[in-house]
Amino acid sequence: MAKDKTVYVCDNCGQESPKWIGKCPSCGAWNSFKEFVVRKDTAVTAGGWTAGQPSGSVLPVRSRPLPVGAIEAADEPRIDMRDAELNRVLGGGLVPGSLILLGGEPGIGKSTLVLQTVLRLTDKRVLYVSGEESARQLRLRADRLIRYSGERMKSDFSNSLENTSCLVVCETVLEQIFVHIKNERPQLVIIDSIQTIMTETVDSSPGSVSQVRECAAALLKFAKESNIPVILIGHINKEGTLAGPKVLEHIVDAVLQFEGDQHYLYRILRSIKNRFGSTSELGIYEMRQDGLRQVSNPSELLLSESHEGLSGVAISSAIEGVRPFLIETQALVSTAAYGTPQRSATGFDLRRLNMLLAVLEKRVGFKLAQKDVFLNIAGGLRVTDPAIDLSVIAAVLSSNVDTGIESGICMAGEVGLSGEIRPVNRIEQRVAEAEKLGFRQMLVPRHNLQGFDASKLKIELIPVRKVEEALRALFG
Repeated sequence: MAKDKTVYVCDNCGQESPKWIGKCPSCGAWNSFKEFVVRKDTAVTAGGWTAGQPSGSVLPVRSRPLPVGAIEAADEPRIDMRDAELNRVLGGGLVPGSLILLGGEPGIGKSTLVLQTVLRLTDKRVLYVSGEESARQLRLRADRLIRYSGERMKSDFSNSLENTSCLVVCETVLEQIFVHIKNERPQLVIIDSIQTIMTETVDSSPGSVSQVRECAAALLKFAKESNIPVILIGHINKEGTLAGPKVLEHIVDAVLQFEGDQHYLYRILRSIKNRFGSTSELGIYEMRQDGLRQVSNPSELLLSESHEGLSGVAISSAIEGVRPFLIETQALVSTAAYGTPQRSATGFDLRRLNMLLAVLEKRVGFKLAQKDVFLNIAGGLRVTDPAIDLSVIAAVLSSNVDTGIESGICMAGEVGLSGEIRPVNRIEQRVAEAEKLGFRQMLVPRHNLQGFDASKLKIELIPVRKVEEALRALFG
């Protein structure tokens, strides 16, 4: 039997080293190497070759390489999660045999989202493995979901509890979890959470780099061989990234980030990695007493009705994934109280805000060098769509001159360094969303109107080519 081997692994990127080093040569992180012991029962020669092996002999293997055209592939139907937002983020449903990682801050609602989803799956046998909560705590949470839900949801939840399609087990040892899976034969496995699971083959505490990596690799092997999907719930560290080694994100098939401010009612489910769909999709939920409610029309939820006559507020038509929605861009410009002016942005890239302020000063002539500028995307959202550049500039200028933008006007356009309004993608969906919510006018890039038929629209489209034209149309 071979001796145990000590290996040092970077907690940030998964780089291995035979000895401890202060700075990771791969990612540059300091003091990130953790020690763990690898036990090897048998010694394996490099490539499976042994000394004196004839070159023409065929060694026994577990699998045989096949040409791509000879591989049998069938389109397996995805599992409907009975949640339109979750299905959209997953790419149309849960793929059989996939390994999904759901991460988020403590108390954001990860366990609530998973529990209320599996309670709706009355036709699927689900095994919920809880390593953090007791079975009684899970039952109390399920009763709370039923107590505050509507009549339709109440009947669905009650039927699911009576049919006992969701089985709960409190276990933290991976080997015992596989025994429960073998005995119960579920169609879906939930692990809450991966940081509490440990395997007896690794000599370290639960949540360490070695435990998380080995447990995730074993669950991935189980999911691929049995074709049973597994959903892992993960923690978030203080830097805002998923706890554990970086290889955890490489192992799983999809990484879903559940984010949002606890002071807001809204929660955003964002896809960071997805091997079976797009990574630009997002789902929006509203936290209520009866759990997380799906928001089918986020525009009406994100727009407040109290901004009429107020300065520093502009409405923009943004797109995240395939979904268009209108959001409020709020800005506050004031005289700098100290020598150095402040620049602050919530839900928007601060470097892009500095670029837009430089465009305003260079191309339009507004002096903002000695003024504080604060920007906020209402609703706790973080938007990366460059089409909201025009609304950012409009909100900043509106607050600077203390003049409100007329109600019923929205806009979409990317701002270039020379002050031009660049075209944006999928202008038809943006215009349709603004028209549906009753907006009368919309500022759009002039180039987007080439070949665009606006004769049947009830909303007036105002083409703009430069920032000066847009500001002249808004403020006269």
